[in-house]
Amino acid sequence: MITAESTDVIEGTTEDGTGRARPRRRRRRGVEASGAGPVHTGIALVVTAIFIYPIYLVLLNAFKTQDDIYRYPGLPVLPLTVQNFVDVFTRPDALFWTGLINSVQITVIGTLVSTIIAAMMAHYMVRSSGWFAKLLWITIPLGLMIPQATTLLPLLRMLRDFGLIGSVFGLIIVYVAGNLPFGVLVFTGFMRTIPKGIEEAAAIDGAGPVRTFWAIVFPLLRPAGASVVIFLAVGLWNDFITPLIILGPASGNTVTVGMYRQISEHVSNYGAVFAYMVLATIPIVILFIFLQKYFVKGLLSGAAKG
Repeated sequence: MITAESTDVIEGTTEDGTGRARPRRRRRRGVEASGAGPVHTGIALVVTAIFIYPIYLVLLNAFKTQDDIYRYPGLPVLPLTVQNFVDVFTRPDALFWTGLINSVQITVIGTLVSTIIAAMMAHYMVRSSGWFAKLLWITIPLGLMIPQATTLLPLLRMLRDFGLIGSVFGLIIVYVAGNLPFGVLVFTGFMRTIPKGIEEAAAIDGAGPVRTFWAIVFPLLRPAGASVVIFLAVGLWNDFITPLIILGPASGNTVTVGMYRQISEHVSNYGAVFAYMVLATIPIVILFIFLQKYFVKGLLSGAAKG
């Protein structure tokens, strides 16, 4: 017989078939977590430091003079200076401003057009059961499987035949075609979470397919759309090799190509180079700040419910 006192002493016991108390095997989650916690925290701190250190160097050296960069490249030095940013803004050839205008134009138009077309294609592929929709299910993933470098030479020949070499319009067409597969796959995963009955109810009320898509379906794709916009905008903004080849290193210029032209064997103003890097990252960081609340939601919703 187990009394109240013995029950307090033998915490976590169970009765077997004979009525005797036997110790229950405890799960030592707390002990294991306390031992693994510092290890995980240490690994996370080391990995975070590895990724943050280059950003720290860029931000730090952007506000230092040339002599301080040579003497103390990894240490903060007072007083700080903004002359490096002034040098970037007042460069005679307007390298930064030209690249900024071109990059904003290319990124905004390329991202919006790719997102809209990808959403319409995903809606058609999910809702249609025809042979063309099935063909798209086979061909669209090929756009992600084929390396971009293998298609660059054929694209250049096509652009040359149409007279689009060296034009921003030709570069936008290349970006739209190249980014459609990713956008379509993200939207199709999220499209399956939207009940088809909503569209059927809209059709009963007299709404046509076009109005149903833009008024009902497309607003529901906002989380997935934000994820697609961020991924595509970052890719277009940071791309270097495509605008360098299509626009040309001399006649064309984007933010990344301008950074390449800022650094050369004849340039020794490294403070201006670091300042250029800081200025080139500000627009895309602002975009992510405004869309971050939809970013993870859009990816996880399609993955969990698709």
